[in-house]
Amino acid sequence: MKVKQNYFKEGGEQKGIYLFTLENENGVEISITNFGAAVTSIKVPDKSGVASEITAGFDYLEDYLKEHPYFGVICGRYANRIAKGRFNLDGVSYQLAINNGPNSLHGGIKGFDKVIWDAESFEQKDIVGVKLSYLSPDGEEGYPGNLRVTVIYSLNNKNELSIEYKANTDKPTIVNLTNHCYFNPAGCDKSIYNLQLMIDADKITEVDETSIPTGRLLDVAGTAFDFRKPTRIGDRIQLVPGGFDHNFVLNKQIGEFAKVAEVYDPDSGRKIEVYTTEPGVQFYSANYLDGSLIGHDGIRYQKHCSLCLETQHFPDSPNHSHFPSTILRPGEEYFQKTAYVFSWNK
Repeated sequence: MKVKQNYFKEGGEQKGIYLFTLENENGVEISITNFGAAVTSIKVPDKSGVASEITAGFDYLEDYLKEHPYFGVICGRYANRIAKGRFNLDGVSYQLAINNGPNSLHGGIKGFDKVIWDAESFEQKDIVGVKLSYLSPDGEEGYPGNLRVTVIYSLNNKNELSIEYKANTDKPTIVNLTNHCYFNPAGCDKSIYNLQLMIDADKITEVDETSIPTGRLLDVAGTAFDFRKPTRIGDRIQLVPGGFDHNFVLNKQIGEFAKVAEVYDPDSGRKIEVYTTEPGVQFYSANYLDGSLIGHDGIRYQKHCSLCLETQHFPDSPNHSHFPSTILRPGEEYFQKTAYVFSWNK
């Protein structure tokens, strides 16, 4: 197992931006940059032993410096949406940057996806990885408190990409972090329609026309959102206008690290299993890709070419007291862990 560290080509050396490539003994190769703490590439063998790309991303730094749909990044301080960018905490009202219709999305105009993180790689006998750190100053994008954040990506020989998140603050604040990888175990030159998806959730959070939760939880039974058993995505996606972009309320206990989802491609034999401590997962079916972005291997990323399974607390939680809390106070530590486990039929 090893880590390779290089400047991210074409501009990285001027900006202090690196690319770290984690490799295990089974042919899994994962690249991460400290710009946006983004996973830029995941290569996994198929049933024939041929490794190829299974995530949407770019080969060049300049593409990450431009606007893009959060390919592989860490979203924060608050992943997903907050209604009208407003919340109250301890009697104080806060206004966040508005960047998604009338709402705040993924931390605002310059969220954690657009900053340079401090980084250091590590190699151990059974695990390799990179530790990324960022200090978000008090008032950044409207959020209170100096927030110190650490994200540790690691890869082992069980083909597990583990992501551990930690944060602490010097003022009461809100925190909800996630990774925004776009996966397709068949390859992002294909649609996700033939993939089989399982999400262990009996309910979703109902949303309004701007994708903000109404506060109601809806049963998935008998609906297009019932993925409690592996189900072909193409059999359901046309039943959801625009495609999927919904928070699934996971059946496990909050804080319990458990398997919550899996995606399987019957053609390549690749499977991705998702484990997390978080109470929700946002299933997003890449509804807004339109072929204008060109990524790995010259692929034009089309609508529904990939999917995101963003482990998280619920959207707009600060404005719904019955949702799991996203408040972090001084003396407390924010912690979550998510793992994506890759396998392939032989």
